[in-house]
Amino acid sequence: MRYLKGTRDYKLVYKASDDPELFQTYSDASHGGCKQTGRSTGGFVTLVCGAAVGWSSKRQPFVTLSSTEAEYVAAIEAGKEIKWMRNILSEFGYPLTSPSTLYIDNKSGIEVAKNPEHHGRMKHLDLRFYWLREAVQDLLISPIYIPTKQNVADLFTKAVQPAVIQFGVPMLGLTS
Repeated sequence: MRYLKGTRDYKLVYKASDDPELFQTYSDASHGGCKQTGRSTGGFVTLVCGAAVGWSSKRQPFVTLSSTEAEYVAAIEAGKEIKWMRNILSEFGYPLTSPSTLYIDNKSGIEVAKNPEHHGRMKHLDLRFYWLREAVQDLLISPIYIPTKQNVADLFTKAVQPAVIQFGVPMLGLTS
């Protein structure tokens, strides 16, 4: 309730941009954050014109065995949002010819998405989780490393310090 009271005057503000990339997506996970179940929380946010248009924060449906796996599963959820954004923008007359950027703060998760040689560490995952590799190979999604302190999706995965919130609020396009 304190959060809601403190943010009731905030609003999303979209701004014109010269950035050729129509949208950006950030993904993050908090490995094993739930003490009762050991499940991780994954989150993502998609920004258009400097403000959030889509976001999610969900406990993952199964226990992940490493932070790499948790980040990869979160990236898959973000990748599905990217796929949807690409489709809707195309329907609106903005077909995308270059890969859409997915910012991830875990280098190992990015390598798993890019390189099938990492299959041995992830072969226990259900086959439906391999579509992200295909999307990367088909140049629809480009996973890019971003330091944790610059990853606005961090706000969606765990309780964070007020300084992190103060950093993330303007990145989400929120102003008072």
